[in-house]
Amino acid sequence: MTAIVVVGSLNMDFVVRVSHLPAPGETVLGRDFQMIPGGKGANQAAAAARLATDSLQVRMVGRVGYDTFGDHLKASLSAAGVDVGAVHAMRSHATGVALISVDASGQNSIVVAPGANHALIASEAESMRSVFRGARLALFQLESPVDTVAAALRIAREEGARTMLDPAPAVPLPGEMLANVDILTPNESEASLLLGLPPQRVAISNAPALARALKELGPAAVVLKLGDQGCFYSDGEMEIHAPALSVVAQDTTAAGDVFNAALAVALAEDRPIQDALRFANAAAAISVTRIGAQASIPTRSEVDQRLGGAPIRS
Repeated sequence: MTAIVVVGSLNMDFVVRVSHLPAPGETVLGRDFQMIPGGKGANQAAAAARLATDSLQVRMVGRVGYDTFGDHLKASLSAAGVDVGAVHAMRSHATGVALISVDASGQNSIVVAPGANHALIASEAESMRSVFRGARLALFQLESPVDTVAAALRIAREEGARTMLDPAPAVPLPGEMLANVDILTPNESEASLLLGLPPQRVAISNAPALARALKELGPAAVVLKLGDQGCFYSDGEMEIHAPALSVVAQDTTAAGDVFNAALAVALAEDRPIQDALRFANAAAAISVTRIGAQASIPTRSEVDQRLGGAPIRS
């Protein structure tokens, strides 16, 4: 069976709706508090499982605490169809949590306490080899320790998996690590940080130069996520701008995670990159119309319908 492996974080998200995001020192009254399963790794795994066909298996590698939140996160992923055999509970750490404020326009502010996610250490990367075996794609983010991600990227490549790195939260990354990345998927602010530039909104006219500069850091290809402008793909031979679908955003918390998962699913099904980008844009567009991380993930049929009723098949 074809597989996608996701290595990354599992967090319980504490989400509060606010009229506006608070300035430093400001107290804002919130409303509509929810506890929602999240974490960038878990979001991508849940999204991949929900968007995949029956012929595609999704496996998750991560760490949770030996507590109620950890039990709930594993159960939530299992219910979505994710194999959580490599998600282990640690008595030494609490499950990771994220404190998320979402304003009236759907923009958010997030603070993450990693907890057990930082117990996924580099010396354990070799034990992931059997999980990567037979996988078409392996997805990574940076809510786990960077040295662990670097080691796991190398092992995934050695086992023949195509690797995808979502460099969030963004930190400078060494070239030898990026050389093991097949597809790098930063958003605008992450791209700027990786290149040593100030945060900026990227115009479509500037996207090609930015993507080429990112590719020079080491990855084989770059997908620059541009929010309501869609995304821009560059691999040194082909460059594609895939426009976003028009929606009214309610919450952008997991949009990038849904995009990456959908892109991985389409590529695992051997879709051309143009179709894969379109599928990923559609999935992400649907997700921002809903509140929460994993709660916002669309089903495969919803994405197919949004694309005009023409399903993407393997």
